[in-house]
Amino acid sequence: MSTNEEQIRSLIERWAEAVHGGDLEGVVADHAEDIVMFDVPPPHEGVRGIEAYRKAWSPFLQWQAQGASFEIVSLDVTAGDDVAFAQALLRCGMPDDDPDRRLRLTLGLREEDGRWVVAHEHHSFPITDVGAAEQEVRLVHQRWYEATAAKDLDDMMAAIAGDVVSYEHEAPLRYEGVAALREVCARGLNAAADVSWDVPDLKILVREDLAVAWGLNRVRVGQESESWSRGTRVFERRGGAWVLIHQHLSFPFDPRTGEASTGLRP
Repeated sequence: MSTNEEQIRSLIERWAEAVHGGDLEGVVADHAEDIVMFDVPPPHEGVRGIEAYRKAWSPFLQWQAQGASFEIVSLDVTAGDDVAFAQALLRCGMPDDDPDRRLRLTLGLREEDGRWVVAHEHHSFPITDVGAAEQEVRLVHQRWYEATAAKDLDDMMAAIAGDVVSYEHEAPLRYEGVAALREVCARGLNAAADVSWDVPDLKILVREDLAVAWGLNRVRVGQESESWSRGTRVFERRGGAWVLIHQHLSFPFDPRTGEASTGLRP
């Protein structure tokens, strides 16, 4: 093995250890400023630039902290004088996931100012891996939570299909298209200085290129207000990524009073 190959192998091993340990600075280290990453979840065009790369890891590392593994199973490196590539298989999942499940990784590296940096990164799971597909949809939700808290409307829309149909809490009966849903989300973000939401009991069912997710939506507006509603979301895999094609939100309705309740607790 050449000196360059040894250096690159060490770099990749440090990176994998940083991911497993939730060390964001270690994950970002040794990456080029113009890094392009094709990740498992959207955006379809990839993550471009070191700041976008840093931001993309936040939801994954939160999931990782729940006890998931991220370990290199095999690694092959080919290096020239100033350009190199590596291919690897990694164990990435929770303890009760399929033990044979593997994350596929390809890296493109270049020599820059006397050191090796990662210029391109590509992650994928086989599309027949139901467990991996479920995790992809779960990461889409996690990205929504992060984008909402950051009031990043563009990031919130990244995994929304252009032809989405959404049944929202308020009239009209349905909202058609991503532009209409964007307006709804913008109003929600403007409701208070601090807005956040999540689905603590999220359930996901995947079959081939369709996925359904459901659970109770917990919405916090400001420091005091908290409400709950029911949510069902349907996803389709398009262009290798999961996008929301239908959403149905509702509050419990009491036909005796004609009123809906937002105080539901799980």
